[in-house]
Amino acid sequence: MLKDDLMNELKDAMRNKDEIKKNTVQMVRAAILQIEKDKGIEVDDNKIIEIIAKEVKTKKDALNDFVKGGRNDLVEQTNKEIEILQKYLPKQLSREELKDILTKIIDKLGATSIKDMGNVMKEAKAEIGAGADGRTINEIVKELLNC
Repeated sequence: MLKDDLMNELKDAMRNKDEIKKNTVQMVRAAILQIEKDKGIEVDDNKIIEIIAKEVKTKKDALNDFVKGGRNDLVEQTNKEIEILQKYLPKQLSREELKDILTKIIDKLGATSIKDMGNVMKEAKAEIGAGADGRTINEIVKELLNC
């Protein structure tokens, strides 16, 4: 189970005195525990992947700000954190693979305009899951719908 993998990764990071890895894994574990406590549930691997994908998105958004601000120290640290987190995510699909999948979804739904965007995005997120971030999916859908 992914939860066990994270715990082992945390122990390994502590043994090796790898502060960035330790802090990154602790952050994910804290997010998992928070959800379990708030909702009174035991999260499964799919939910953990969702949590990690959300953390990666947050880190990528922050990365842009760090680059603009000239904070190279934070850029380097954030890149390492993203790299650590991406080990737990499914392989990210390329733009070409996404285009193929999204074209099939658009054809299946009979989508023809921006008005169909919500339905296409809903179906795409269900089918693709954490295989791509929502922003990339959104860009490609707009491209395919000629918006």
